[in-house]
Amino acid sequence: MPVVELTLIEGYDAETRTRLGERLTDAVRTVIAAPLDGVTVAIHEVKAESYMRGRQQRQPGKPLADPVDLVRAFLAAMEARDLDGARGFLADDFRMSFPGGAEFGRLEQLVEWARERYRFVRKTYDRFDVTADADGPVVYCFGTLSGEWLDGAAFSGIRFIDRFAIRDGLLADQKVWNDLAESGRRE
Repeated sequence: MPVVELTLIEGYDAETRTRLGERLTDAVRTVIAAPLDGVTVAIHEVKAESYMRGRQQRQPGKPLADPVDLVRAFLAAMEARDLDGARGFLADDFRMSFPGGAEFGRLEQLVEWARERYRFVRKTYDRFDVTADADGPVVYCFGTLSGEWLDGAAFSGIRFIDRFAIRDGLLADQKVWNDLAESGRRE
């Protein structure tokens, strides 16, 4: 079974090392048919004074925040309609795409568009999956929607998937898929 060895400069906390081990395990299993407990990840640490690159001693790089935490915080701010707070999670060129071809670059555009579809919507999360892209992490969020149509009727159990591309620690792109149209949306 595969063994992956990783060398780090001392200084990363246990959570960061755990996330690295989990992501490396997952990466191996996308290429090699190995059971979960068949992939070994060994993380070795060296003191900063024992590590050189380019004839210079180096310090450990800053660990990135967990991408799932970033997505959850953004979605919580959006559900609370804290647009200023939500904007703090977005790259300057952030784009979002919704079913039916609706695309927005500003959160206010989304709120205005949604105002003509439902009074409010809430998300219940089933799971979050993280994968990697050349530009950074990609988070898929799976769950169901509930809320209230414009006529006051409640809806619930409507499936959704959100895909978030993260670049430089900020949300760069959101793609949304859901079954709202299949649920008898009322206008």
